[in-house]
Amino acid sequence: MRYDFDFSFLADFWPELARGAGETVLLSSAAILSGFVVGTALAVARVHGKRTMSALAAGYVEIIRNTPLVVQAFWLFFGLAALGLHVPAFQAAIITLVINVSAYTAEIIRAGMESIPKGQHEAADCLALSRTQVLFHVELPQAIERVYPALISQFILMMLASSIMSQISVEELTGAAYGIQSITFRGFEIYIVVAVIYLLLSVLMRLAMEMVARAAFTRRRRLGTPL
Repeated sequence: MRYDFDFSFLADFWPELARGAGETVLLSSAAILSGFVVGTALAVARVHGKRTMSALAAGYVEIIRNTPLVVQAFWLFFGLAALGLHVPAFQAAIITLVINVSAYTAEIIRAGMESIPKGQHEAADCLALSRTQVLFHVELPQAIERVYPALISQFILMMLASSIMSQISVEELTGAAYGIQSITFRGFEIYIVVAVIYLLLSVLMRLAMEMVARAAFTRRRRLGTPL
């Protein structure tokens, strides 16, 4: 069996791939920023919230982490539409990704918060710091610094998982590939190209987040501790 590779179609369809890659970056950036904020709030609620609040946050995390992303996307896009609430595909995709990544982020940050030695809390008490000051000046900075490598990996996985949003008609990178394949019938070639683009996006995202870490975590930079 012989297969002749033909990538000549890229000359005509590269704008669609570029737009799809841009859509993927936009989706991922919005989900990372919002998901980090929501996930941090959930982690704080689980660690320091009252019993009811902690239980609600834990329930949210467990439900989201134990249901497929594609089901969450379908529920927001098709399920709400069946109830008369129409959410545009792009907005539904962002909300779905934020909901999903925030649950994983919450567990990662919670682990970082619980790793802070008790001696630091005792020292904060000796300095008469309030609970809010302890949270924002002692716990969260160290917790985020400790778990930052795990956060990078989680955010890259989320960026790759954004390909699922093509199932609700979002024209991100995989959605663009579907369209090109249906016209050219060159599925093997187009998905090779898409895989390479996703690989490049992953590398660029990791480099960008490592640069953020070098700027934000001065203590790690002074100690020369790698991410």
